[in-house]
Amino acid sequence: MGVKSKAAAAILILLLFLGSLWLQGGLDYHWDSCVKGYNQLNKLHQLSNSSVGDGAESQLELCPGQTFQVSLLLSHLLDAPTHNSDVLLQPYLSSWDELVNFMDSLGPMVGLISKEIESKTSIIRQLALTADGNPEAEVGPDLHSINSVNSQGGGTKNKASVHTSAYHSVRSMILVELNQGLVSFHHQTDSGCRTLLRLHRALLWLKLFLEKLAETPVEGRLRSPSDLCREAYKSTLAQHHTWYVRKAAELAFIALPERGFFFRLVCVQNQEEMSKVLHRVSRAIGEVYDRTQKALEEHGMLDLP
Repeated sequence: MGVKSKAAAAILILLLFLGSLWLQGGLDYHWDSCVKGYNQLNKLHQLSNSSVGDGAESQLELCPGQTFQVSLLLSHLLDAPTHNSDVLLQPYLSSWDELVNFMDSLGPMVGLISKEIESKTSIIRQLALTADGNPEAEVGPDLHSINSVNSQGGGTKNKASVHTSAYHSVRSMILVELNQGLVSFHHQTDSGCRTLLRLHRALLWLKLFLEKLAETPVEGRLRSPSDLCREAYKSTLAQHHTWYVRKAAELAFIALPERGFFFRLVCVQNQEEMSKVLHRVSRAIGEVYDRTQKALEEHGMLDLP
């Protein structure tokens, strides 16, 4: 076997290793268990009343001919926060569906990472389905106040069953799993809280990467997406990974497309337009991230094994 063949084989092994350990503790993929009750194509809302800034008065449109839709991502992110500083899990997980599409669009090497994230969202969805069929897992009186949402018009009846679900929101999931003893602070479990923490860490990485992509040129020069992604990773997820995973991640980032690809991916013509779009997305991610961070921190869950 030649030198190039050996190098290619070594890179492939590292990437496969990364795919299994990316969020600390890879699990078998639940390809058929990812039941999605949230219809993405029918959930695109008018964003004219958004408060995330930078062009929030205009609505992003669907981009024909591609899987990833930045308009759907923003729509889900804006649907997730509630009036009481909570985060609804259904749009939160749908946001991750679009972020997985985003990563898959960047090529097979980054796609290996997205498969591990996909397995995490499947775990929470499956826990929610199981809890909905288990009367003992229903939300108690103390949780109803957390899950209640100010309703207008005739939408209350249709939403009643959803608002009493144990896995309706981040805070309801945390309290239910703590009450049932599903969360361990000493050893690894398959709890929704531990799984959420892994997704939460990855969300910060992607938020920072998108923010860096939105940056204006430094001395007339735009840095490569590969360098920006690597930089974002080093200051976030790398802190939770072993040396082998960090090296494998850096290899994956080398294969990222050039900036022109990202223009097409978010349906813009230049850096100025992309900056406006990505600023809106990163701010929406920031709101969801900050609320989740606070909920996990309040219950001492930022370092779950």
